[in-house]
Amino acid sequence: MRKAKPKKRVILPDPVYGDVKVTKFVNHLMYDGKKSIAYSIFYNALSIVEKKMKDAEKPSLEIWKKALDNITPQVEVKSRRIGGATFQVPTEIRPDRKEAISMKNMISFARKRSGKNMAEKLSAEIMDAYNEQGGAFKRKEDMHRMAEANRAFAHFRF
Repeated sequence: MRKAKPKKRVILPDPVYGDVKVTKFVNHLMYDGKKSIAYSIFYNALSIVEKKMKDAEKPSLEIWKKALDNITPQVEVKSRRIGGATFQVPTEIRPDRKEAISMKNMISFARKRSGKNMAEKLSAEIMDAYNEQGGAFKRKEDMHRMAEANRAFAHFRF
């Protein structure tokens, strides 16, 4: 390698829950550097989850974390060209990338939903992911299915 690895940036915990994971999620959610708007969307979504899932006996932050765990993929397929043929090689995912993929999937599928505002769409996606359904959970299942189907090419791993 010619260049040194870039330094990992320190991410500060969020003001309400004091959790770094929340800040990372809000950073993915943010458009055009509007962080305060992204925070308000996230906190409103959690309050909607709190109202709708009173019977869960869990705080909304715990529901959100469980939902993220439910949509976190363990393996993915990467294209690898060997001898003129391209193979889909299943590889395990680094922990930080797992977290980023699950957050991005949750946000992108929330944006695709139909609804009034982003907080409502995000809360609906969180509740679906918590109940192991919805678009983001389906994406994780598809990734795992692809990796399982191409398990024969696992020896091409790099």
